[in-house]
Amino acid sequence: MEDNIYTRNPRNTNATILLMGLRRGGKLSICKVVFHNMQPLDTLYLESTSKPQSEQFSSLIDLSVMELPGQLNYFEPNYDSERLFSLVGALVYVIDSQDEYLNALTNLSMIIEYAYKVNPKINIEVLIHKIDGLSEDYRIDAQRDIMQRTGDELLDLGLEGVQVSFYLTSIFDHSIYEAFSRIVQKLIPELSSLENMLDNVVSHLNIDKVFLFDVNLKIYVATDSLPVDIQTYEVCAEFIDMTIDLDDLYLESDKHRQLNGEAHVNTNNDDESNQSELKSISHLSNGFVLYLRQMIRGLALVALIRSDEVESMDKSLRIVDYNVSLFKKALMRMWENSRLIKDSEP
Repeated sequence: MEDNIYTRNPRNTNATILLMGLRRGGKLSICKVVFHNMQPLDTLYLESTSKPQSEQFSSLIDLSVMELPGQLNYFEPNYDSERLFSLVGALVYVIDSQDEYLNALTNLSMIIEYAYKVNPKINIEVLIHKIDGLSEDYRIDAQRDIMQRTGDELLDLGLEGVQVSFYLTSIFDHSIYEAFSRIVQKLIPELSSLENMLDNVVSHLNIDKVFLFDVNLKIYVATDSLPVDIQTYEVCAEFIDMTIDLDDLYLESDKHRQLNGEAHVNTNNDDESNQSELKSISHLSNGFVLYLRQMIRGLALVALIRSDEVESMDKSLRIVDYNVSLFKKALMRMWENSRLIKDSEP
């Protein structure tokens, strides 16, 4: 989906991600895998982006993602670079870790210098990408070298106060989703309130870890304040896929029965309030329980519960259901209030 990169609703500018980097760095592959659920191996046949691409995604926030081709110079008079960077909440720069990256670092420093002067509130995010082809030791060395060189470049430019976040990423594992989860979270004004609400859920229900996932993108827009373990995140993300696959399977079965006159016909209005809520519970062999509950706007709460801490798991899950229902109502109120505030802005 292409459009004019400057055609933008001003109220949504803080939720715009600008994806940049040199040619063949992996920007398009990242977009296809994270935002379009393309299989990583299928990205090997993609052609390089030749013109700016812009897409919109609705979640807890209305997110815009703008991808800029690496071969274009956006500091030429033909481009309104000042307006471009003023519209952006996060600048995500992709560096190919398997290639010589000195030119990329020079380009990155030049972009940061300009972007920060135009928009001091912009979040600078650097993806040290394609780490799947590197050994563990080389990944650490590359990250340390890139961070050191970037810091030196910015110091020479008098930008020692600029905060830059670095992520080791690959489209062949969950690291790219983990990185974009953290990037998107910085664009959510209500993040601290969400974290407090999830902390309350954890503390009152003996939950080990809880995530608020965007089901379509497989990124978590919020989690509790406890550290994120990548394996826990992977298990929860894969549980979403399994739940959706099973749900689709039963939906197809219901459609088949209805076509054969076997299914019960619902005469009620098929609005969102009457549709069944997606929910799934899985008891793991290690004593944990995975709990998934549908929220609003394509979101789902996924929790990892320690089942050995309660006398009756059935009773515990009823308590979890009740408290998660309260969380869902609070989430709905939060979202409605945020929309009212945005709609009242000039």
